Amino acid sequence: MKVIFAGTPEFAAHSLHAILAAGHEVVLVLTQPDRPAGRGLQTQISPVKALAVERGIPVLQPQSLKLKPSDLEKNTFGQAAFEAIAQIQFDLMVVVAYGLLIPQTILDLTEANDRFGCFNVHGSLLPRWRGAAPLQRAIQAGDSDTGITIMRMDAGLDTGDQVAIEVTPIAPNETSASLHDRLALMGAKLISQCLAAIQKGQALTRTPQSLNGISYAPKILKSEGAIDWHASAIKIDRQIRALNPFPGASTQLNGEELKIWLSQIVQPNTQEQTTVVGMIFIGSQNEVLVACGEGVIELLEVQKPGGKKMSARAWFLGIARKSEQQFQNALS
Repeated sequence: MKVIFAGTPEFAAHSLHAILAAGHEVVLVLTQPDRPAGRGLQTQISPVKALAVERGIPVLQPQSLKLKPSDLEKNTFGQAAFEAIAQIQFDLMVVVAYGLLIPQTILDLTEANDRFGCFNVHGSLLPRWRGAAPLQRAIQAGDSDTGITIMRMDAGLDTGDQVAIEVTPIAPNETSASLHDRLALMGAKLISQCLAAIQKGQALTRTPQSLNGISYAPKILKSEGAIDWHASAIKIDRQIRALNPFPGASTQLNGEELKIWLSQIVQPNTQEQTTVVGMIFIGSQNEVLVACGEGVIELLEVQKPGGKKMSARAWFLGIARKSEQQFQNALS
């Protein structure tokens, strides 16, 4: 089949690769504009664009897909995308972590001329965690499971009918990085199965989303990385795992930022007793522990400014050598 694909990050590139590997012809790729990234703020192309260029697929990078009646007489981004899609021959559209809302004007094109519509690969069990950051918010909230939903898109924010679902548990030590990789592969496999069914003439069952259990997953902000040690150990551990790899949870030690990448909850029968919130101390098994507002957390992997990620034990030995008062070190 002839497919238009809209997506931007690595998560989406897995689905694009799977669609191509299944033998479908991707006739057009929509992806976000190139933007500066990294320490040097050099312009970088998205993983989806990189794959499209490698495969010789035409690419459009509009800043917006919005199209108003008055725009038809103007040379706007929305008009250019609309005209490109209107003029090209295709059977359906697939959207994966694109980052722009698909307006009704374009959705109408995907339904016209006996086309099969527009399908979205979403990293949650809808209607839970509609929006930009479903993986992170699921970990942050302590959800026991999540998954992939393939939906037939409408103009709302992740409100379309479900056509396929796959569930996966969220492990106690799950990070957004590990969950991302697993869901990206699941999504790629599931959308491939949906396209195979359509190609065989099989109707996909459309199930409207429940009106119960709706929640939203707003975009992750860098400001969310700061740890408040007065919170519970459970909440802090979820924060650390949810913000790995971006933007990373962080704290202050002696005026210097410390990134904390991995942690775990200390079991009640092994908890050390301390009343000073934010105090770092060594446990009975040489664990690097921090007292929280409720409970104790063990640090597993940290990173100093300009340094590499390292084990918390190696880091703590380093600061202990510099100070005879190592057990008085406190995070803030």
